[in-house]
Amino acid sequence: MLKYNPRHYLPSSEELPDSDDTPVDNQLQHLIPGLLEAILALVWANRMDWFFGVDMGVYYDPEEPAVVPDGFLSLGVERVFDENLRLSYVFWEENHTPPIMVLEVVSQTRRGEYTKKKKLYAELDVLFYVVYNPQRRRKSPLEVYRLVDGEYVLLPQENPVWLPEIGLGIGRERGNYQGITREWLYWYDEQGQRLLTPEERILQAEQRARDVEQKAERLAEKLRELGIDPNSLN
Repeated sequence: MLKYNPRHYLPSSEELPDSDDTPVDNQLQHLIPGLLEAILALVWANRMDWFFGVDMGVYYDPEEPAVVPDGFLSLGVERVFDENLRLSYVFWEENHTPPIMVLEVVSQTRRGEYTKKKKLYAELDVLFYVVYNPQRRRKSPLEVYRLVDGEYVLLPQENPVWLPEIGLGIGRERGNYQGITREWLYWYDEQGQRLLTPEERILQAEQRARDVEQKAERLAEKLRELGIDPNSLN
Protein backbone atom coordinates (compact mmCIF):
# COMPACT_ATOMS: atom_id res chain seq x y z
CA MET A 1 0.00 0.00 0.00
CA LEU A 2 1.36 3.41 -0.91
CA LYS A 3 2.05 5.73 2.00
CA TYR A 4 1.80 9.48 2.31
CA ASN A 5 2.10 11.94 5.15
CA PRO A 6 -1.45 12.55 6.49
CA ARG A 7 -0.32 15.90 7.94
CA HIS A 8 0.19 17.27 4.47
CA TYR A 9 -2.62 19.40 3.09
CA LEU A 10 -5.09 17.14 1.27
CA PRO A 11 -6.81 18.85 -1.67
CA SER A 12 -10.47 18.10 -2.31
CA SER A 13 -11.87 16.66 -5.52
CA GLU A 14 -13.07 20.17 -6.46
CA GLU A 15 -9.46 21.37 -6.37
CA LEU A 16 -7.98 18.49 -8.35
CA PRO A 17 -8.09 18.12 -12.15
CA ASP A 18 -10.89 15.75 -13.11
CA SER A 19 -8.96 14.42 -16.12
CA ASP A 20 -5.40 14.04 -17.32
CA ASP A 21 -6.53 15.49 -20.67
CA THR A 22 -5.26 12.37 -22.44
CA PRO A 23 -7.92 11.19 -24.89
CA VAL A 24 -8.76 7.52 -25.08
CA ASP A 25 -7.09 5.80 -28.00
CA ASN A 26 -10.26 4.33 -29.46
CA GLN A 27 -14.00 4.08 -28.97
CA LEU A 28 -13.82 0.65 -27.33
CA GLN A 29 -11.97 2.07 -24.32
CA HIS A 30 -15.11 4.05 -23.56
CA LEU A 31 -17.86 1.68 -24.72
CA ILE A 32 -16.62 -1.52 -23.05
CA PRO A 33 -16.48 -0.20 -19.47
CA GLY A 34 -19.58 1.89 -20.18
CA LEU A 35 -21.53 -1.26 -20.95
CA LEU A 36 -20.37 -2.90 -17.72
CA GLU A 37 -21.45 0.19 -15.79
CA ALA A 38 -24.87 0.24 -17.49
CA ILE A 39 -25.54 -3.40 -16.60
CA LEU A 40 -24.59 -2.81 -12.97
CA ALA A 41 -26.89 0.22 -12.82
CA LEU A 42 -29.79 -2.15 -13.51
CA VAL A 43 -28.68 -5.17 -11.50
CA TRP A 44 -27.70 -3.11 -8.45
CA ALA A 45 -30.34 -0.42 -8.87
CA ASN A 46 -31.32 -0.64 -5.19
CA ARG A 47 -27.77 -0.73 -3.86
CA MET A 48 -26.12 2.52 -2.84
CA ASP A 49 -22.77 1.08 -1.71
CA TRP A 50 -20.91 0.89 -5.00
CA PHE A 51 -19.37 3.10 -7.65
CA PHE A 52 -18.20 2.35 -11.19
CA GLY A 53 -15.95 4.92 -12.84
CA VAL A 54 -15.18 5.20 -16.55
CA ASP A 55 -12.07 7.07 -17.72
CA MET A 56 -11.99 8.93 -14.39
CA GLY A 57 -8.98 10.13 -12.46
CA VAL A 58 -8.12 8.11 -9.35
CA TYR A 59 -6.09 10.11 -6.81
CA TYR A 60 -4.21 7.92 -4.35
CA ASP A 61 -1.52 10.35 -3.13
CA PRO A 62 -1.76 14.16 -2.97
CA GLU A 63 1.80 14.41 -4.27
CA GLU A 64 1.23 12.19 -7.31
CA PRO A 65 -0.84 12.69 -10.48
CA ALA A 66 -4.00 10.68 -10.89
CA VAL A 67 -4.03 7.32 -12.60
CA VAL A 68 -6.90 7.00 -15.10
CA PRO A 69 -8.13 3.44 -15.64
CA ASP A 70 -10.53 2.71 -18.47
CA GLY A 71 -12.93 1.44 -15.82
CA PHE A 72 -12.96 0.58 -12.13
CA LEU A 73 -15.39 -0.71 -9.51
CA SER A 74 -15.39 0.20 -5.81
CA LEU A 75 -17.56 -1.42 -3.14
CA GLY A 76 -18.45 -0.04 0.26
CA VAL A 77 -18.49 3.56 -0.91
CA GLU A 78 -21.33 5.98 -1.55
CA ARG A 79 -22.84 5.55 -4.96
CA VAL A 80 -23.82 9.21 -5.14
CA PHE A 81 -22.21 12.11 -3.27
CA ASP A 82 -24.69 14.77 -4.38
CA GLU A 83 -26.42 15.88 -7.55
CA ASN A 84 -23.10 16.95 -9.08
CA LEU A 85 -21.76 13.38 -8.67
CA ARG A 86 -18.02 12.71 -8.45
CA LEU A 87 -15.46 14.82 -10.24
CA SER A 88 -12.73 12.27 -9.49
CA TYR A 89 -12.19 9.30 -7.22
CA VAL A 90 -10.07 10.60 -4.34
CA PHE A 91 -8.81 8.06 -1.81
CA TRP A 92 -8.88 10.41 1.19
CA GLU A 93 -12.51 11.29 0.40
CA GLU A 94 -13.46 7.61 0.12
CA ASN A 95 -12.20 6.45 3.53
CA HIS A 96 -9.07 5.24 1.70
CA THR A 97 -11.09 2.54 -0.08
CA PRO A 98 -9.26 1.30 -3.19
CA PRO A 99 -11.20 -0.02 -6.16
CA ILE A 100 -11.88 -3.73 -5.84
CA MET A 101 -11.49 -4.12 -9.61
CA VAL A 102 -9.72 -2.15 -12.33
CA LEU A 103 -10.24 -2.69 -16.05
CA GLU A 104 -7.81 -1.70 -18.78
CA VAL A 105 -8.67 -2.07 -22.47
CA VAL A 106 -5.48 -2.38 -24.50
CA SER A 107 -5.28 -0.45 -27.76
CA GLN A 108 -2.63 -0.35 -30.46
CA THR A 109 -0.82 2.23 -28.36
CA ARG A 110 -0.02 0.45 -25.12
CA ARG A 111 0.00 2.55 -21.98
CA GLY A 112 1.75 0.28 -19.52
CA GLU A 113 -1.17 -2.09 -18.95
CA TYR A 114 1.19 -5.06 -18.47
CA THR A 115 3.94 -3.16 -16.66
CA LYS A 116 3.76 0.11 -14.74
CA LYS A 117 -0.02 0.24 -14.34
CA LYS A 118 -0.11 -3.36 -13.21
CA LYS A 119 2.56 -2.62 -10.62
CA LEU A 120 0.77 0.52 -9.40
CA TYR A 121 -2.60 -1.19 -9.01
CA ALA A 122 -0.94 -3.88 -6.92
CA GLU A 123 0.59 -1.20 -4.69
CA LEU A 124 -2.89 0.34 -4.33
CA ASP A 125 -4.31 -3.00 -3.13
CA VAL A 126 -6.70 -3.40 -6.06
CA LEU A 127 -7.92 -6.98 -5.63
CA PHE A 128 -8.78 -7.78 -9.26
CA TYR A 129 -6.94 -6.44 -12.29
CA VAL A 130 -8.71 -7.13 -15.60
CA VAL A 131 -6.91 -6.63 -18.90
CA TYR A 132 -8.83 -6.93 -22.16
CA ASN A 133 -6.79 -6.96 -25.35
CA PRO A 134 -9.20 -7.48 -28.27
CA GLN A 135 -6.34 -7.67 -30.76
CA ARG A 136 -4.86 -10.82 -29.23
CA ARG A 137 -5.25 -13.97 -31.30
CA ARG A 138 -2.87 -16.61 -29.91
CA LYS A 139 -3.65 -15.93 -26.25
CA SER A 140 -6.93 -15.21 -24.53
CA PRO A 141 -7.82 -11.55 -25.00
CA LEU A 142 -9.22 -11.44 -21.44
CA GLU A 143 -6.90 -11.84 -18.47
CA VAL A 144 -8.06 -11.53 -14.86
CA TYR A 145 -5.46 -11.21 -12.11
CA ARG A 146 -6.00 -11.55 -8.38
CA LEU A 147 -3.77 -9.86 -5.81
CA VAL A 148 -2.01 -12.46 -3.64
CA ASP A 149 0.62 -11.32 -1.12
CA GLY A 150 1.15 -8.08 -2.99
CA GLU A 151 1.58 -9.71 -6.41
CA TYR A 152 -0.89 -10.34 -9.20
CA VAL A 153 -1.61 -13.97 -10.02
CA LEU A 154 -3.32 -14.82 -13.29
CA LEU A 155 -6.58 -16.67 -12.63
CA PRO A 156 -7.57 -19.72 -14.71
CA GLN A 157 -8.66 -18.45 -18.09
CA GLU A 158 -12.24 -19.58 -17.86
CA ASN A 159 -15.06 -17.72 -19.50
CA PRO A 160 -16.58 -16.19 -17.47
CA VAL A 161 -14.18 -15.73 -14.54
CA TRP A 162 -15.97 -15.74 -11.18
CA LEU A 163 -15.12 -12.87 -8.81
CA PRO A 164 -16.45 -14.01 -5.40
CA GLU A 165 -15.82 -10.76 -3.51
CA ILE A 166 -17.91 -8.94 -6.10
CA GLY A 167 -20.55 -11.63 -6.41
CA LEU A 168 -20.40 -11.58 -10.20
CA GLY A 169 -18.39 -13.09 -12.99
CA ILE A 170 -16.83 -11.24 -15.89
CA GLY A 171 -16.45 -12.70 -19.35
CA ARG A 172 -16.55 -12.05 -23.05
CA GLU A 173 -19.20 -12.92 -25.57
CA ARG A 174 -20.32 -11.80 -28.99
CA GLY A 175 -23.33 -9.53 -28.84
CA ASN A 176 -24.85 -6.24 -29.93
CA TYR A 177 -24.50 -2.95 -28.07
CA GLN A 178 -25.53 0.43 -29.45
CA GLY A 179 -26.03 -1.22 -32.84
CA ILE A 180 -22.48 -2.62 -32.89
CA THR A 181 -22.09 -6.38 -33.20
CA ARG A 182 -18.76 -7.64 -31.88
CA GLU A 183 -17.25 -9.26 -28.80
CA TRP A 184 -18.08 -7.38 -25.58
CA LEU A 185 -17.36 -7.82 -21.91
CA TYR A 186 -20.36 -8.74 -19.76
CA TRP A 187 -21.24 -9.57 -16.17
CA TYR A 188 -22.44 -13.10 -15.32
CA ASP A 189 -24.26 -14.66 -12.39
CA GLU A 190 -22.95 -17.57 -10.32
CA GLN A 191 -24.55 -20.09 -12.70
CA GLY A 192 -22.63 -18.58 -15.61
CA GLN A 193 -25.69 -16.90 -17.12
CA ARG A 194 -24.99 -13.60 -18.79
CA LEU A 195 -26.78 -10.59 -17.33
CA LEU A 196 -28.87 -8.68 -19.83
CA THR A 197 -27.91 -5.26 -21.11
CA PRO A 198 -30.35 -2.33 -20.84
CA GLU A 199 -31.10 -2.61 -24.56
CA GLU A 200 -31.83 -6.33 -24.24
CA ARG A 201 -34.16 -5.71 -21.30
CA ILE A 202 -36.10 -3.17 -23.33
CA LEU A 203 -36.40 -5.57 -26.28
CA GLN A 204 -37.45 -8.35 -23.92
CA ALA A 205 -40.17 -6.16 -22.38
CA GLU A 206 -41.38 -5.09 -25.82
CA GLN A 207 -41.55 -8.74 -26.93
CA ARG A 208 -43.57 -9.67 -23.82
CA ALA A 209 -45.99 -6.82 -24.57
CA ARG A 210 -46.39 -8.04 -28.17
CA ASP A 211 -47.00 -11.60 -26.95
CA VAL A 212 -49.73 -10.41 -24.57
CA GLU A 213 -51.33 -8.37 -27.34
CA GLN A 214 -51.28 -11.32 -29.74
CA LYS A 215 -52.84 -13.64 -27.13
CA ALA A 216 -55.57 -11.08 -26.52
CA GLU A 217 -56.26 -10.83 -30.26
CA ARG A 218 -56.48 -14.64 -30.61
CA LEU A 219 -58.87 -14.85 -27.65
CA ALA A 220 -61.05 -12.10 -29.11
CA GLU A 221 -61.18 -13.94 -32.45
CA LYS A 222 -62.27 -17.18 -30.76
CA LEU A 223 -65.02 -15.32 -28.90
CA ARG A 224 -66.28 -13.83 -32.16
CA GLU A 225 -66.36 -17.35 -33.68
CA LEU A 226 -68.62 -18.33 -30.79
CA GLY A 227 -70.86 -15.39 -31.49
CA ILE A 228 -69.67 -13.38 -28.51
CA ASP A 229 -68.73 -9.77 -28.87
CA PRO A 230 -65.45 -9.41 -26.86
CA ASN A 231 -66.25 -5.72 -26.29
CA SER A 232 -69.39 -6.71 -24.38
CA LEU A 233 -67.24 -8.40 -21.73
CA ASN A 234 -65.58 -5.17 -20.65
